[in-house]
Amino acid sequence: MGSGATYEGSGVSIAAGEAAVDMIKPFTEKTHRPEVMGGIGGFASLFRMPMNKYREPVLASSSDGVGTKSAIAQAMNVHDTIGIDLVAMVVDDLVACGAEPLFLQDYIACGQVIPEKIAAIVSGIADGCVKAGCALVGGETAEHPGLMAREDYDLAATAVGVVESDDILGPDRVRAGDVVIGMESSGVHSNGYSMVRHVLLDIARLQLEGHVEEFGRTLGEELLEPCRIYTQDCLRLVRETDVHAYAHITGGGLAGNLARVIPSHLTARLDRRAWTPLPVFGYIAGHGRVQRPEMEQAFNMGIGMTCVLAPDDVDRAMAILTARHVPAYVLGTMEASDANAPRVLLEGEHPRF
Repeated sequence: MGSGATYEGSGVSIAAGEAAVDMIKPFTEKTHRPEVMGGIGGFASLFRMPMNKYREPVLASSSDGVGTKSAIAQAMNVHDTIGIDLVAMVVDDLVACGAEPLFLQDYIACGQVIPEKIAAIVSGIADGCVKAGCALVGGETAEHPGLMAREDYDLAATAVGVVESDDILGPDRVRAGDVVIGMESSGVHSNGYSMVRHVLLDIARLQLEGHVEEFGRTLGEELLEPCRIYTQDCLRLVRETDVHAYAHITGGGLAGNLARVIPSHLTARLDRRAWTPLPVFGYIAGHGRVQRPEMEQAFNMGIGMTCVLAPDDVDRAMAILTARHVPAYVLGTMEASDANAPRVLLEGEHPRF
């Protein structure tokens, strides 16, 4: 009588999973804050709230993934930066309300656990957590044989942060006369990759390995450029200037995301001439004959985070961002309007786009 069925025979390797955990431990340890209790490997992660730092703390949470940008990473066989994107998408949503990220947990679903690949992914997650100042306290890696191809994976994460109750940022703080500052993105970030792949790979049939003169590197390298993480920059501005709101520019573009923090009696009047979109956006638009409204809805167009603040603090904020090596632009101002007016008006034409 032959041997019976095994878990490994069905496509799941316990040994590979344990090897992956051993390989990622050094990455998680470098992210730990003093509040972290214990290490990875338990059924739950523990984090001691620093209650002495707050009068009336409010917890904030955010969950997100990297979308189909992971398909580019898989096609390029480059896995040590996609984790930075994962962290960015989560923590920069948290800081939009003024919250300091405390800790993050990831979820990696894959067709087969390849320990070296998992370790590369988590190394990027750890790098992102270090940039954001939050701890990577745990997560889950799940094999899905039969549901996902062997080489495929998808990423998601949840982060928890804290903000004082009376320091929460948002539309209730925004006033007429406030100024909108835009912080430059590092590239496409992690939204719109279904269109990127459709235009550049399906329609134009370009090769990810092909060198692109405008970028000074290959197309794949440009598309894998990690998201800029703005968390610590935003927290610094909150401490030193009168910030009223942030908007993380992700799916929906500049207008769609900024509108989420504008009250119904105001309109943000922005000037496209204030900044020049990065070359990658013109490259996508040109190869796909993508019209401007579609580009501005799908992509960040070179602005990854916006800050709405009191006009007297604009010079101070710009100086802080310059010192922190974050290119930034004064995009426009908040004006009184009525409830039927658009929340965001984009005027003018981008230079050289």
